[in-house]
Amino acid sequence: MTLLDDAAALRSLHVRARGWARVLKLPFRQQRWRGHAGDFLGGGTGSSLDFQDHRLYLPGDDPRQINWQAYARTGTYSMKLYREEVRPLVDLIFDVSASMFAFAAKEQRALELFAYAVESVLQSGATLRCYAIAGAQHRLLEPEVILSGQWHARVSDLISTQDIPALNRLPLRAGAMRVFISDLLFPTEPEALLACLSSRSGRGIVFAPQSREEADPGWDGNYEFIDPETGLPHEHRVEPALLQRYEAAYRRHFELWKSAALKHGISLARVAAEADFQKALQLEGIPSGAVETA
Repeated sequence: MTLLDDAAALRSLHVRARGWARVLKLPFRQQRWRGHAGDFLGGGTGSSLDFQDHRLYLPGDDPRQINWQAYARTGTYSMKLYREEVRPLVDLIFDVSASMFAFAAKEQRALELFAYAVESVLQSGATLRCYAIAGAQHRLLEPEVILSGQWHARVSDLISTQDIPALNRLPLRAGAMRVFISDLLFPTEPEALLACLSSRSGRGIVFAPQSREEADPGWDGNYEFIDPETGLPHEHRVEPALLQRYEAAYRRHFELWKSAALKHGISLARVAAEADFQKALQLEGIPSGAVETA
């Protein structure tokens, strides 16, 4: 049984993820929010204790916010303005295509990133909406189903697909933080996918689990490769020149993703599967703005 199929192990991951989320948080403080009442400062005015400014009284304003001391001095009604408190929106998108679980270390890191993101959102008090996606299909996963470790049964029929995730089909909310967890190993240009994360004033963040077995495989000789998306075998002889071309193409692929992410204002952090989780997340997460320290 793999980690993906072990409900108890998935629940245990969330216990550890709560500790990670107390040290490294999603970057809620980097964005002005609009939405339901909550604990974060918004871009408008509201009823918090954080004083912002004054303005003249207008008919229909709440008289409780009139600055009576100023009225006594000037004879003019003016309003005290306070910073609006809001509850951020987070749309979490988890790529469950088969390549995400091709190697044990990569599977572990992908599931750790998923658990971390869920726990970081819940600890912040933000409103979470979570989707598992593979190709053109997706499933909405309620937080209680995720925390129970039973969510894999909801998405098991999606995992064999090899299609590019159709982010444009997701009902992503305007102004939400959009967290996409994916290895980004798609035969497509990154522009269309990244545009979905930044559209309608969205704040895009990408966490990409990476495995040494993919980045630096060290192949030499005859191999039977198994396509993780189709399960079909392919026999190849790998010569040094072929390995060099593969490694160069792999590096170029992620250089394109990073360049496109920068263009769209999206934070992209690749997270190594073999390192300690917290250290691996911090390595690219903090410089890219994908996470912030508590």
